[in-house]
Amino acid sequence: MEQLDQQQAETLGAIADATTLDALEAIRVSALGKQGWVSALLKTMGQLSPEERQAKGPQIHGAREAVTTALAARKAALESAVLDARLAAEAVDLSLPAPESPRGSVHPVSQVMDELAEIFADMGFAVASGPEIEDDWHNFTALNMPETHPARAMHDTFYFPDKDGEGRDMLLRTHTSPVQIRAMLKDGAPLRIIAPGRVYRSDSDATHTPMFHQIEGLVIDKGIHLGHLKWTLETFLKAFFERDDIVLRLRPSYFPFTEPSVEVDVGYTLVGGKRVVGGSGDAPGGGWMEVLGSGMVNRKVIEFGGLDPDEWQGFAFGTGVDRLAMLKYGLDDLRAFFDGDARWLGHYGFGALDVPTLSGGVGVKP
Repeated sequence: MEQLDQQQAETLGAIADATTLDALEAIRVSALGKQGWVSALLKTMGQLSPEERQAKGPQIHGAREAVTTALAARKAALESAVLDARLAAEAVDLSLPAPESPRGSVHPVSQVMDELAEIFADMGFAVASGPEIEDDWHNFTALNMPETHPARAMHDTFYFPDKDGEGRDMLLRTHTSPVQIRAMLKDGAPLRIIAPGRVYRSDSDATHTPMFHQIEGLVIDKGIHLGHLKWTLETFLKAFFERDDIVLRLRPSYFPFTEPSVEVDVGYTLVGGKRVVGGSGDAPGGGWMEVLGSGMVNRKVIEFGGLDPDEWQGFAFGTGVDRLAMLKYGLDDLRAFFDGDARWLGHYGFGALDVPTLSGGVGVKP
């Protein structure tokens, strides 16, 4: 067993002298590996007689335990030394600014939604909402849209195969106008609301998508006339585009839910190949551009809303939120709004704390 004692002493000495983890691993393999001397001694124990095994076994196992313990202790010491050296070399300068973490941004549509809510809230409008899966009575019939109206066609509207409990066709709403009916039936009059939200139509190109955002407004009160409508729209557009030179042109039109109905145009000029809203469209280099539809609420719609049209009158208007965002912030392709491209959102998006206010500017870009 003198040879065993000598090998153990040499191995323990080598472990104590090891200066790197790689050198320590080599010593471990030479002693405890498959071909190591400790492993070889353990294999020979099966060839010994019981008396020899009883005499030599404790020494062999003792050598293995001593080597294993020394390896673990030296490994812990070397790892601690490596960590200390790394910490000393990688000292942190606490005076440096922390690295900037990735931040999301507010989508232009969401920003414009907030801008519109801020503007109309200042004029006393409340925000109303309704279901996006609607029945054809609220979406069409109650808005004075007859069975033969083109909007009811399958190629223009997304219908569901199921009907509601009253046997009415179900569909994805084509406008937020059903919210007006629901608000009149629920809250009665007087009423002053805006109804922003998603709507759906079977259409897709550079300026149309199957899903888009719309905002509609409704005022019901006594003695309401077209002059109130024009003032409301003029005040709204001046605040939204942040210009006092907004000029409106009202053109006669037709909508089944308003009578009379008017299309609202704004004047613009071309600057750098882009339309800039402001000024008269009749001025040199200017033009007119339609931005929304509006009119006095049809008597039949007021009746469907549970009100007496001889007592209550009102006006309504509607426009596309995505279109307003394109006009205000110079965006070209509506389809990019819904691509989910992080680069596009990073360029056109708004900061999470950039809350629109009338005093601070509803459309201040960060």
